[in-house]
Amino acid sequence: MSQTNTRERIVVAAARLVQRQGYVGTGIKQIAREAQATLGSVYHFFPGGKEAVAVAALQYGDEEFAVLLGSALDSEENPGAAVQACAVQLAEALHDSGWTDGCPITAAALETLGTDSEIQRVCAAALSRWEQLVYDKLLRSGFHAEDAHDLATTIISTLEGAEVTAQVNRNEEPLRAAGRQLARLVGSYETTPSATL
Repeated sequence: MSQTNTRERIVVAAARLVQRQGYVGTGIKQIAREAQATLGSVYHFFPGGKEAVAVAALQYGDEEFAVLLGSALDSEENPGAAVQACAVQLAEALHDSGWTDGCPITAAALETLGTDSEIQRVCAAALSRWEQLVYDKLLRSGFHAEDAHDLATTIISTLEGAEVTAQVNRNEEPLRAAGRQLARLVGSYETTPSATL
C-alpha cells in the first residue's frame, strides 16, 4: 500500500507544482515536502532525480487532460459544440484554481525549448495524443482525413494558447472566445454524413 501511494503522491505533487510554477521553478525538496515523502523516497522511486520525477508528472498531466478532453468530446454529438464544451471546462477549472492550474505540458515545454530532453519528448507526445483524440472525433463526425488533421492541430494549438492568455489575464474570456470561434470554424466544414457512426 505505502510504496504505491508514496510514488503516486510524489507524481501528483510534482504535477501540481510544475503546473503552478513550471519545471525550472520546482525543486526536488519541494516535491518531497508537498508529497509528504522523504527525499530518499523520491530518489528511490526516481533515481534520475528531478527530470525523472518531472517526466512522470507530465505523463500524469497528459493523462489528466486526455480524460477531460475525451469526456468533453463525448459530451456533444456535434464536434464544434464538443470543442466549445472543452474550452468552457478549461476556463472554469482555471478560474476555480485561482488562475494557478494551467497546462503543465505548456509550462515545461516552453522552459525546455531547444533541448533534446525527455521532457521535450513527453510534451510532444502529449500534444500529439490530444490532437489524435480531436482527429478521431472529427473523423467519426464525417470530416475528411486531411481536414480533420489540420483542424485537430488548430484546435489543440488554439486551446493551449487561449489557456495561457486566460491565465495571464486572470479572465475566462480568452478560452470562452476561443471555444466559440473554434465551434464556428468546425461548423464551416462540409462533412460526409455516411462517415458518421
